[in-house]
Amino acid sequence: MGSSNTSFREDFILVGFSDWPQLELILFVCISIFYSLTLFGNSTIIVLSKIDFRLNTPMYFFLSHLSFLDLCYTTSTVPQLLINLHGLDRNITYGGCVAQLFISLALGSTECVLLVVMAFDRYAAVCCPLQYTTIMHPHLCQIMGIASWVGGFMNSLIQTSLMMAMPLCGLHHLNHFFCEMPVLLKLACEDIKETEAKMFVARAIILIVPVALILGSYVHIFQAVLKVKSMAGCKKAFGTCGSHLLVVVLFYGSAIYTYLQPIQSYSESEGKFVALFYTIITPMLNPLIYTLRNRDVKGALWKILGRGRAWGRIEK
Repeated sequence: MGSSNTSFREDFILVGFSDWPQLELILFVCISIFYSLTLFGNSTIIVLSKIDFRLNTPMYFFLSHLSFLDLCYTTSTVPQLLINLHGLDRNITYGGCVAQLFISLALGSTECVLLVVMAFDRYAAVCCPLQYTTIMHPHLCQIMGIASWVGGFMNSLIQTSLMMAMPLCGLHHLNHFFCEMPVLLKLACEDIKETEAKMFVARAIILIVPVALILGSYVHIFQAVLKVKSMAGCKKAFGTCGSHLLVVVLFYGSAIYTYLQPIQSYSESEGKFVALFYTIITPMLNPLIYTLRNRDVKGALWKILGRGRAWGRIEK
């Protein structure tokens, strides 16, 4: 087949799960439920962190950022997937595809940086408890929050620009449910080893460096926890960090699998199911992980539901 460079007039066809027709109805129902839970759970975290004074701390400031990120990230892909699963329209314009790629990469990259910031917050809380309020003052929290967004969008701008500079060939069928970078790279007309190497460096920086920093933070945290003699103190420290660590494992595990393997070995069929995990499952689980494991969040939720007195008796 002759190659033709994509132009802004050409559409992509998102194959989605049409090659698994027996799963489409099941996926439509499940994803609709998961998306609703994601919207509700993350919106609840944001609202609670704004209206309950007990949650007016750096930890919940960053957690509300994480919830907002998850809301945006899921919304950048799931509505398109639901339309696709319903069989109404599997097309997406070139411009729409580039926009979706840029937004999803930017939000995912921002979360990579934000999770490092949250690890630093946990490090300060556990290892420097007496200086915590001095270290994590509101101005620094705002700067780190802004830096997370700027870093994420800059990383996405670099990768998206490199992708747009490549000529793409073929029928423009994307064997995925959204415009994912590894799938787009498989449509390249020419040898892209140099471009792929540049993209790999950008992805490695936004994934490997944060993971290394987070692991380093937790080494210091665990060393500090081991020096705590009281069982109650150890339990509190592990409870403070356990939620964040679980989120880190869920998020980075799927992201590293997708973005740090060679394009030649990337399986589009497997990639679709892995993408379901980090675009839908993880954002849905994040609020549950934090609310079910966190006494302050549960207390704020019970208070909003008019059961503050009952919760207060339980606390005592």
